[in-house]
Amino acid sequence: YQKKASSIDAMTDLSLAFRQKLSAGGYYVGALKILQEQLSAIDATRKYLFELADGNTIESVLLTEDARATLCFSTQAGCAMGCTFCATGQSGFVRNLNAGEMVGQALGVMRSTDQRLTNAVAMGQGEPLANYDETLKALRIFNAPDGFAIGARHLTLSTCGLVEGIRRLAEEPEQFGLAVSLHSAIDVKRAQLMPKAAKYNLAVLQAACKDYTNKTGRRITLEYTLIAGENDQEADLRALIQFCRGWLCHVNLIPLNPVAALKYDRSLPSRVMRFGQELEQAGIAMSIRKEKGADLDAACGQLRQRQVHRS
Repeated sequence: YQKKASSIDAMTDLSLAFRQKLSAGGYYVGALKILQEQLSAIDATRKYLFELADGNTIESVLLTEDARATLCFSTQAGCAMGCTFCATGQSGFVRNLNAGEMVGQALGVMRSTDQRLTNAVAMGQGEPLANYDETLKALRIFNAPDGFAIGARHLTLSTCGLVEGIRRLAEEPEQFGLAVSLHSAIDVKRAQLMPKAAKYNLAVLQAACKDYTNKTGRRITLEYTLIAGENDQEADLRALIQFCRGWLCHVNLIPLNPVAALKYDRSLPSRVMRFGQELEQAGIAMSIRKEKGADLDAACGQLRQRQVHRS
């Protein structure tokens, strides 16, 4: 993982006899095939289109800022959650990725850029908690000293709010970060925006989140995409403040990243600022996500199943 060996033969710190034995046994190592790599014209963001062994494709994003290099990796090909404002959700679900395909995205990016990763987030395509075992296996490889040696607190997974998975994650020993896609603190609106996630009402979701923070001592990030006329009105703001009161959470406000063919528009900057100011005045930790990779459709909610268009 750290030396980015592309084959067993390249692992020259292993004896020749052992390498031959591994190859004879059918073992192999290798990164995913990069079909396309794009570099943003407005920031240092890179987006990758990878081809899996079965021909399916996934996307990953490398975000760099100062000394930090964060990989946003996919955990599924497609997604079954069907969130109405998200490009991935419009593609439908294809299959779960295995841990090797998740860390293979990291190996591909590292070989392409010769850059060491400092952070990794399971915020690409797919619902990580719907692929729990393989996602945790990948995070542990990212974390392991003989893996990518990334500190657990620099590894985060994002979920649409699968309650059973949140409760299960609370029992794990590692200090991985958890982000929950909220997007509305009003049940009927959340059900419209996130139809599959609405299996759990907000009271049930909040209870699971509180139990998680009580057991782990770690705060949860609540992701809130601001969509004009949908979840950015005063009633939405009051409901959000009420939902967040009294427990360990941090609200990350995300101005909607536009997706072609979807009906939604991003909230006005004045609405984003009002939400931020009111949350702060209510004593609720908050931040406004800085947009990166928008010119590549590489920002939050813009990843999808793609094919390379060749002339």
